[in-house]
Amino acid sequence: MVMTRSRSETVVFKHPFRIASVERRLPAGSYEVVTDEESMEGLSAPSFQPVATKIMVPAVPPRDSSVEMVTISSLDLSNAREPMREAPIDLDKHRGRTSPNTGFHRTSAEIESNDKGFFGRLLHLAPRLLATPTKSGTSALPELNGPGRDLRIDACRGIALWCIFLNHIPDNIGSWVTLRNYGFSDSAEVFMFLSGVTCALAYGKAHARGGWPGVLSRTLWRSWDIYAAFLLLTLACVIVVYLAGSGGLADETNTRIFLDHPGATLAHAAILQYRPVNTDVLPLFVVFHLLFAPLLWLMLRVPNMALGASLLLYASVHLFGWTVPAWPNNDWFFNPLAWQLLVVLGAWCVMEGKRFWSRMSSRTALGPAVLYLAFSLTIALGWSARPAEGLDPQILTKLPDLAGKSDLDPLRLLHFIALAILAVWLVPRNWQGLSTPLMRGAIRCGENSLAIYCLGVLLALASHIALVNISDEIAMQIALSFFGILVLIAAATMLSSIKTKPRQRQPSS
Repeated sequence: MVMTRSRSETVVFKHPFRIASVERRLPAGSYEVVTDEESMEGLSAPSFQPVATKIMVPAVPPRDSSVEMVTISSLDLSNAREPMREAPIDLDKHRGRTSPNTGFHRTSAEIESNDKGFFGRLLHLAPRLLATPTKSGTSALPELNGPGRDLRIDACRGIALWCIFLNHIPDNIGSWVTLRNYGFSDSAEVFMFLSGVTCALAYGKAHARGGWPGVLSRTLWRSWDIYAAFLLLTLACVIVVYLAGSGGLADETNTRIFLDHPGATLAHAAILQYRPVNTDVLPLFVVFHLLFAPLLWLMLRVPNMALGASLLLYASVHLFGWTVPAWPNNDWFFNPLAWQLLVVLGAWCVMEGKRFWSRMSSRTALGPAVLYLAFSLTIALGWSARPAEGLDPQILTKLPDLAGKSDLDPLRLLHFIALAILAVWLVPRNWQGLSTPLMRGAIRCGENSLAIYCLGVLLALASHIALVNISDEIAMQIALSFFGILVLIAAATMLSSIKTKPRQRQPSS
């Protein structure tokens, strides 16, 4: 049975402010914010997810009551001027109850410290979210009592999903706006790293609420979700190719063998050894989610050793050519033994990266990062243009192989780290651009990453068929790219609205 509860917090605004859902300027003062939550089914321990957020604001005369309750979104609240909140209340004794008005608050020092850097908010919350082991040998993680996860995480994941869709359309001029044309790395590195960040936050919170049974339950359920999505997406791709007449498209999408030998191919797909083109990342995430519980256990106890083991495995891939068997070509496009490093690095930045990232975001690190990005930009532009005078053309022809994607070449890894350092400087936590319609669309896509990724693969396949059978003119490529992103945003917005299901509540007088 689904249980519901409400929690309340008092938010203090120093100055008059505006919030998107209220059509007037609100005065400074203390405001009550109420969040309705409902229990998540299928978990062994009680776990709740927010379904609606409301704020109590002064009523406009001639209302009968002195205040009114207005439904808002977490994005609306975060876009308002940053609040100061009162001293925290111990919630341990309230955990698991379903009674309303369970209050919790944060100190102003907590709020102000979160304004520093791209990972400032995550790294500031990490010590409480991911506590050290207790004397009994088990880790006790207090309930995360800060605000929702950083909106830039979802925004970056949403933009990465858009870029992945554009890149999946062969010979598409729309792909020229994506990252892969201006350096060694591309959106895949961004997506993988942020997945490690979100896994650490989500499963860390699950541990705080339900212990290790809660973590195992959530990892198994999420792995099953991704596994089921992968199998359904595989069948959908095969059906689309079959309806399109197969031909050369079946060879380009690696579905020819499925059409010729469906039984054997489906059996190999069931054990993650067969993948149509552009679905490779899903089996990777099935494996990573299954293994995240032991990774979290290590991160709580020996985070630096866990990262060191990940680096050692990554180095072994490049030294000894280690890989994971696949079928029919015996090669994973994304070698999980190499790409695991980005997931572990993302989790480590949440667990242990506070001291490390303060150095990485310093001016000392910014200079080399900008120089490396400029170098990679020069090389990337050289791949598609005539080499500059004095630059050896043989270097340009060899570098694409050196920056290979399958094994996450070090050139790509360094390029991503340089991009992350630059992002620290360019995108503050309270960036006003997050409130624009474009960024709102990206946030919605990032919130529903699995569904949007699968939809993007099918839209890219349909776009490819349209370019082959209808027209491959530039205008058609631009139209398909633009329309596809609009479809992704519309689908993500609909999914978010279904999840939210706001409940109306009578205002108190």
